Amino acid sequence: MTRTITPRLRPLVLLLLTVAAVLFAGAAPASAHAALTGSDPAQGVVVDKAPTQVSLTFSEQVAMGDDSVRVLDPKGKPVQRGKPDNVSGTTYAVQLKDGLTKGTYTVTYQVVSADSHPVAGAYTFSIGAPSQTVVSDTATVGGGVVGTLYAVGRYASYAGYIVLVGGAAFVLACWRRGAGVRALQRLVVGGWVTLTGATLWLLLLRGSYTTSGKVGDVFDLALLGQVLQTKAGAALVSRLLLLAAAALFVAVLFGAYAKEDEDEESATGEEDAAADEAEEKRDLGFGLALGGLLVAAGLAASWAMAEHASTGLQPGIAIPVDIVHLLAVAAWLGGLTALLVALYRAPADTPVEPSAVRRFSRLAFGSVLALVATGVYQSWRQLGSWSAFTETRYGQLLLVKIGLVAVMVALAGISRRWTGRLTEHPASEDEEEPSEAEDEASVPAAATAAVQTKDSAEGTASTATGGTERAAQLARQRSAVEDARRKRLRDADPNRSGLRRSVLTEAAVAVVLLAVTTALTQTEPGRTEQEAKAAGASVSSSSGSDTSGALTLDMAFDTGGTNGKGLVRIDLDPARVGGNEMHVYVQRPDGRPFDVPEVKVALTQEAQKIGPLPVKTERITNGHWAATGVQIPVAGDWKVAVTVRTSDIDQATVSKNAQIG
Repeated sequence: MTRTITPRLRPLVLLLLTVAAVLFAGAAPASAHAALTGSDPAQGVVVDKAPTQVSLTFSEQVAMGDDSVRVLDPKGKPVQRGKPDNVSGTTYAVQLKDGLTKGTYTVTYQVVSADSHPVAGAYTFSIGAPSQTVVSDTATVGGGVVGTLYAVGRYASYAGYIVLVGGAAFVLACWRRGAGVRALQRLVVGGWVTLTGATLWLLLLRGSYTTSGKVGDVFDLALLGQVLQTKAGAALVSRLLLLAAAALFVAVLFGAYAKEDEDEESATGEEDAAADEAEEKRDLGFGLALGGLLVAAGLAASWAMAEHASTGLQPGIAIPVDIVHLLAVAAWLGGLTALLVALYRAPADTPVEPSAVRRFSRLAFGSVLALVATGVYQSWRQLGSWSAFTETRYGQLLLVKIGLVAVMVALAGISRRWTGRLTEHPASEDEEEPSEAEDEASVPAAATAAVQTKDSAEGTASTATGGTERAAQLARQRSAVEDARRKRLRDADPNRSGLRRSVLTEAAVAVVLLAVTTALTQTEPGRTEQEAKAAGASVSSSSGSDTSGALTLDMAFDTGGTNGKGLVRIDLDPARVGGNEMHVYVQRPDGRPFDVPEVKVALTQEAQKIGPLPVKTERITNGHWAATGVQIPVAGDWKVAVTVRTSDIDQATVSKNAQIG
């Protein structure tokens, strides 16, 4: 009953679940790249008084070096003093020299986000009045030749991992006889070599990739030493150590385990010996499966603990979810690659049984279920909104990935139908026998060999040896003819040929799918991109309002709880000594009003030790508070601090300095 229902329904269920998983999953593992969400002075503003520092606020914590933030005067001369400091949360500041003259200043930053991706950018502000500057306000990192080579290394590392883990899983879970097939051995070993080489390659490129981007710095030992002290460098080294354990696993799989299979076949005539051999192989297979799973999970963790899953919301949950996600992808795509190799390259006397294909189909189905579970969770963490599918590059790439996976699952349904036909109508060796001409040709050849052997026996010992070699040669020829006959019979089977073609097409789509997935891991996710756009729009409005005498400040916040990220905007009008009107707007990352339970504002003039002066605000509507009669007693550099509470226990305080009066 199961055989009549499952083959009809499972492909449809597989298609629906897989499309749902990819719709919500995004890249194999993903969370957020860092994005600049605020700055003080803000982009494009004109300030009357030279600031004492420049502060940058990012969407997540970043790693900074001594020269990560530079401030250049109109002539391109650095005016920052010391190295950047983490002043609060995700805000970093660098002190400026005294006596800055009027003109346009350029701020450049080059940092590494918590998910290991380099981020760079630049903007300008002016003191007194704008002026011409010799500095370009553009900054890039992670591109050029080094960026391309690094992307190739990432693709190769993912491909190597998928082939290594998926190929071994196919042998252990689907086709044990495959352990003795040379083509599968070369595939899995090739995956190990590719992953190892790509890891070393990424380790060398990492320093240049995150800093100068110069090819000449690839072999800079000083940069390599710095990389080894970072989270990404430690992850790459850990991956190399785990690959040493993986090498031992591969050696046992294609050594002792494959030999156990040969011994089991040779002992089939003896019941007791065959039972003992089967039990030993089961024990060895269980040990290999357990050890292999631990090594595969460890290798997956080297990505999860250093990249997207390690930052953002709930990293303690996101990291194991990412590990399961990578394991499922490897079992599905890597197993598919192994099946393809087995169908095309397995010897004629060791064909892939239909039962092995059915077992792989069940393995792939289970992998898709795992992708659904992990994908739904990942979508909640990183995508942010449905509009991100069409409004961001990440979402657009994700739509391409959805289409590719839908094609793959449709092809998988076709493969299942070919498998069913192959099971119902297996090819029989009796369908094609040697022709009479081949039989007649073999008899004279054997007779001639016998006569030659007899004559040589009556002669010298050397001729006897020649006759023996001739007999051995004839035996090899007969074996080759038999193998060729079996191969012709196998290839002539229309059901097996159809299965091979459909699996080959699946594998071709999988290659493109892996390329898109690799691109997704290096693309800023939709949630972060929309946050950056919202912050940029707020900064622009802030710059425009400065000319009218009003002051607008924008500050990104993250309370750390569920839906804890957002942007708070302070409008102060006319931003002068005396009475002022204040409006407080709280927005979600996508720009929609954020109805939080409580907002508190306080003003502090640190130079004259005034404050903090609390500002009593009243809720006007969702995400909007206001206060009238806000008194500014003296002109100067005021610190505006805002505390936002998003739940009973989650709150955050952010602040900015502004020239008021």
